[in-house]
Amino acid sequence: MPRTADHDARRAQIIDGLVRAAGRDGLHAVTMRSVAAEAGVSLRLVQYYFESKARLMNAALERLERQSHERWAARLAGLDDPSPREVAEALLAEVLPTDPESRLFHQVWTSYAVLALTEPSLAAQPFVDGPERLERQLAELLAETTDPAMEAARLLALAHGLSTSVLAGRRSAESAMGILRRDLDELFPGR
Repeated sequence: MPRTADHDARRAQIIDGLVRAAGRDGLHAVTMRSVAAEAGVSLRLVQYYFESKARLMNAALERLERQSHERWAARLAGLDDPSPREVAEALLAEVLPTDPESRLFHQVWTSYAVLALTEPSLAAQPFVDGPERLERQLAELLAETTDPAMEAARLLALAHGLSTSVLAGRRSAESAMGILRRDLDELFPGR
């Protein structure tokens, strides 16, 4: 009886290899060959599933974003009938690298964003969909403020800046979350 491949599992194995290699060496240093070695598969297999490094990186970002969304949903599941402020805090907490898994996500995403500044094939990939979706969600939660879209953009920019500060070791995740909570207290007074 011939073996059948579990294509989803194989793709996940390769993507996990990319994420581990990028987390260790930086996304700029990742090659299809290094991903193959990290994933324990042949270069040919990596090329079979992902025709280019850009496609592989985009698939990795999509998978990491899904995992981030799952973590956010788990945060919300732990709250009984969450208020808009609690939902906003859960969203913003997920923007910060607070544990090894989210730290890896933010390292890869930030590296991708930096590479996309100078690489047209990467910039053409839809890696900004996640932050744009998050900004829209925050704007909906801030509907009672004077300018929900502006406040959502400001909060997300603050969160991303704090995230970079945490990644660089300039502040702790707890300190960054304290700053975000202070802003949320001002946007949701008395809640």
